Amino acid sequence: MPFRLRGDTGQAFPIYITVVAGLLFLALAYLAVGQAAVNRSGAQTAADASALAAAQEARHQLAAAWVDDVRDPTKWDEIFTGAVRIDNPCRRATQLATQNDAQLDYCGGTALRYTADVTTNRTVGDSVVPGTDNIKSTASATAVIKPLCTFDPPGAAHALPTLDCDGTLWDLKPDGDGDLPGPEDLFDVHLADQ
Repeated sequence: MPFRLRGDTGQAFPIYITVVAGLLFLALAYLAVGQAAVNRSGAQTAADASALAAAQEARHQLAAAWVDDVRDPTKWDEIFTGAVRIDNPCRRATQLATQNDAQLDYCGGTALRYTADVTTNRTVGDSVVPGTDNIKSTASATAVIKPLCTFDPPGAAHALPTLDCDGTLWDLKPDGDGDLPGPEDLFDVHLADQ
């Protein structure tokens, strides 16, 4: 019986090429998704840094206001609730956005809560996904200032109340002698849960 060749010899090669081309396309698509994720992560880092910078600047101003009024405890409650004037803490937020290769689109809030919105300077980049070469990532973050201190209402005319800052007691002297708590003792700054 003679040996016969079948007509389907070599049919696996075109299937192999089709499968390899499909896998290559998927790999490039995943690379595009990875590029977008990295760009988005950079935007979120810039937004977090900007919001924290604004809140820390506001905390510094609140602490300075408290030091100015340390001998007048009737004003302390306004300071710890953020009911005092804060002078543009978003200047520092702009600097942090720029340092993270982004631009600050918005910064604002109240004396105890600041939100920053940023857009990256870089685009997602060229990829197999059409239209992504001009897309920039955006992100938003909010930072909160939490007062750490409590005190009893002032009693005697010349006595200052004891300030309890997260378990640390500060016995303040009306004559200015002694240590005063720093901004980080008076207020905590952290990112808010989104």
